[in-house]
Amino acid sequence: MPVIKVKPGQKVKLNQIDADDTGPYKSKKEAKKQLKKNIARMAELQNVLYAEDKHALLIVLQAMDAGGKDGTIRRIMSGVNPQGVRVTSFKKPTPEELAHDFLWRIHKAVPQRGMIGIFNRSHYEDVLVVRVHNLVPPSVWKKRYDHINHFEKLLVDSGVTILKFYLHISKDEQKRRMEARLEQPHKRWKFNPDDLKERELWDDYMEAFETAFERCSTDYAPWYIIPANNKWYRNLVISEIIVDTLEGLNMQYPQPVANLDGIVIE
Repeated sequence: MPVIKVKPGQKVKLNQIDADDTGPYKSKKEAKKQLKKNIARMAELQNVLYAEDKHALLIVLQAMDAGGKDGTIRRIMSGVNPQGVRVTSFKKPTPEELAHDFLWRIHKAVPQRGMIGIFNRSHYEDVLVVRVHNLVPPSVWKKRYDHINHFEKLLVDSGVTILKFYLHISKDEQKRRMEARLEQPHKRWKFNPDDLKERELWDDYMEAFETAFERCSTDYAPWYIIPANNKWYRNLVISEIIVDTLEGLNMQYPQPVANLDGIVIE
């Protein structure tokens, strides 16, 4: 099974997962028709989500640099009403954010009922970057896995459905994408020399991700590992998971406030 839904407590070795895997699909052309259907269905379900106003959907995207987070958002959300979607990109914390607990800035960005929220990076940076760069002692970041689980349980109990996607690319694919950023004028702005320093820490990041999956994939907020070397397959399977999840909420349009059959508008 190319897409892995991590079971609670499951140990994952990312170097044993084929980032080139495309399941039963052999080409972009083969998957294009289904992706189009998924995007259209997602738009329909978003309308019901907004109208019913009982649920919110939070999509968390994590990946290594050049992993495809921006492209995933751009393609998969191409059919939805932008008024019902909020994308939050989490950068280096500001002094104000650092003066609070690490979840303070995250909680403020959680979508309200009726909305879809997308986190481009997330609270998981505080057990990834913070761990790899030794920004806080292990005694601090090791406690955060439980904090994250309790936080996500609070959100779920409050009507937020959480989907967490790790876009799994190989180190060779990252190299190709970084080279493309250097070679193509319209992509050069995306290249940051600091990304090369992060690339040197690849193995450390893989270990940090693996621990996060093991400690923080739960029945109520699962992690999905998505083979993402092929962008078209990444988009297809993520769209399918989102559609299946929204359909599973059994949402309904609310009943009108009164019998409208006899109303005449002049």
